[in-house]
Amino acid sequence: MNIEFDTIPESMRKPGVYMEFNTKLAVRTLPTNAQRVCLIVPLGAGATAAQNVPEQVYSSADAKTKFGDVAEEMVAAAITANRYVAISCVGVTVEGEVEPSIAAALASTAMGGFNILVPAWFSAAAMTALRDHLDTYTDSIEQQSIIGIGAVTTTLSAATTLASALNSGAISIPVLPGTASTARQVAAAYASVVAFEEDPARPLNTLVLKGIKVPPIANRLGRTEQETCLANGITPLEVGAGDTVQIVRAVTTYTKAASEEDDESLLDLTTIRTLYYVRQACRERIRLRFPRSKLSSRTPAAVRSELLDVLKKLEELEIVEEVAANADALIVERSAQNVGRLNSAIPADVVNGLHVFAGRIDLLL
Repeated sequence: MNIEFDTIPESMRKPGVYMEFNTKLAVRTLPTNAQRVCLIVPLGAGATAAQNVPEQVYSSADAKTKFGDVAEEMVAAAITANRYVAISCVGVTVEGEVEPSIAAALASTAMGGFNILVPAWFSAAAMTALRDHLDTYTDSIEQQSIIGIGAVTTTLSAATTLASALNSGAISIPVLPGTASTARQVAAAYASVVAFEEDPARPLNTLVLKGIKVPPIANRLGRTEQETCLANGITPLEVGAGDTVQIVRAVTTYTKAASEEDDESLLDLTTIRTLYYVRQACRERIRLRFPRSKLSSRTPAAVRSELLDVLKKLEELEIVEEVAANADALIVERSAQNVGRLNSAIPADVVNGLHVFAGRIDLLL
């Protein structure tokens, strides 16, 4: 009794040959990981877009018409950094010079399939609202794969203060003191470059933020300052060959566990992006294979087999590793409290970036 039919009932008695199509086993590959950016911007005078309604834009001129000058500025920076970026905006009405609440605008993006959110404001209030939104929609219930981006162009001290207040494994803040580009432009360009890299485990080191102005030599971060950035949840940007602004190492603002102990589990931005992708791949496989399955004694083994196949394919792409060594930790079992539920533990040994090489040169005479 291993064959189940969705459309051919067992009760049929009329002679004939009846065939149905089963597509549940068709997809054997991993899902794609295309990234979509959404900017939260003030609605300028004459903007045609409605408040709190995300809308895709295709050029800086298009963004200006729909959302206003700030959207034009940020979209131009994003497209300069990555001309193929899929980018949308959502507008916020601003009263006078007061910084608005962006909570409603963020909430309007929740079902839009966006992966990277960038507000036009980087105050503690705005970035905290972003963190709260991410905490809500990236959890185990909503399961959305979103990161937030900010930027600081003033001082290293301002950047570390902001990062410490956020302490989020889903927020990344680059710093480039002294640049003539605005913080909005830096954030939009950085987000666009992050979106370009669809391999979640591949480091962003050395990638160029095209169009971002190089700061004066006196303002550039030195080696010690860059180490301070990386120790405090800030992504340092530096000037590379050809007077280009480059990412040193993309990290998140998460540095402390709830116990206040130092915690580097989510240090690199690649880690959370990899975990998001592993979750997406496992979730999609189960939803494809078992949309109407019964929970019998054979079901846990069948589910485990599919999850193991996903992990092996992830290993082939060097997104996770040591799958065979960790196979015993892949557990699928019935819930002891809910008769219609399976529980699973899925080991994900994420592939880390090669950030540091240390060599010793031995002099031989």
